[in-house]
Amino acid sequence: MMKIRLMTAFVAFRQACCLAVMLGFVILLPTLAQAVEDPLPSWNDTGAKKAILTFVARVTAAGSPDFVPADQRIAAFDNDGTLWVEQPLYVQLFFALDRVKQLAPQHPEWKSQEPFASLLRGDVKAALAGGEPAIEQIVVTTHTGMTTEDFDRIVRGWIAKAKNPKTGHLYTEMVYQPMLELLAYLRASGFKTFIVSGGGIEFMRPWTERVFGIPPEQVIGSSVKTVFEMRDAIPTLRRLPEINFIDDKSGKPVGIQQYIGRRPIAAFGNSDGDLEMLQWTTAGQGVRLALIVHHTDAVREWAYDRNSSIGRLDKALDEARVKGWTILDMKHDWKIIYPFEKR
Repeated sequence: MMKIRLMTAFVAFRQACCLAVMLGFVILLPTLAQAVEDPLPSWNDTGAKKAILTFVARVTAAGSPDFVPADQRIAAFDNDGTLWVEQPLYVQLFFALDRVKQLAPQHPEWKSQEPFASLLRGDVKAALAGGEPAIEQIVVTTHTGMTTEDFDRIVRGWIAKAKNPKTGHLYTEMVYQPMLELLAYLRASGFKTFIVSGGGIEFMRPWTERVFGIPPEQVIGSSVKTVFEMRDAIPTLRRLPEINFIDDKSGKPVGIQQYIGRRPIAAFGNSDGDLEMLQWTTAGQGVRLALIVHHTDAVREWAYDRNSSIGRLDKALDEARVKGWTILDMKHDWKIIYPFEKR
């Protein structure tokens, strides 16, 4: 009799446990469903997020008149100011400035030669007063003369330690969390994501896969001329002090055609340098998505557009409003900006 009572009690206990587990699971269902349903949790439920979700649903729904086969789902992203910060200076320019300091002992002539003389005095503003020609001179001088492998090593060493002067965070920590979610969402939806940037292609390739999940072969950028050489019977590629291609403004559609060979159906930028890429993308047939990141948050990030010397957004902003492109308001559309805000 005692044995029967124990067995009955054990069965009742198991039933109670199963019921508790089932009730707990039912209670958790809404939370789990919400987590699964929302691929962009760092985005507020505003027009920008809705435009993205609607676009992806339209081009991925089998049987939809807007359906796009997976091999044609190409999304192009600018880098500076779209995927990570570009203020107070472009990250690659900070890299070049550090390289000037490192190389200065080998170039005593720089003490009286601009723009290097101003840089060595710590006057970055004066050094950059020469505009794009001055920047190009700084970049070419500091990014060439070595093999591609040596440059890769130099970039990896610098990016692992370099920090933004305003926040003290590594540059690779100052990527935009909402854009990381967007990249992951698009890839999960069958898209292939590309970086199409005015920045140096060899500067970006050493770290973009680790930071953005975008492999080197899906990175398009500006480049210097490179030649094949044999050094001590070893094949090498040497970077020459000469510009090969500028992947900015009208160069972006050209770079897309040369490297990808397909017109994107979605493009994301933040400045006038991205205008032609957005125009090229939206000129194609079928449903398209063009999105501009408008920097409006002076507290959490930076606020700038028409009058900025870095990432100027003027003509592209006007055209976006005329053509109905999606304009993302960083201050209102993003819950958080950087990944470290989740901690």
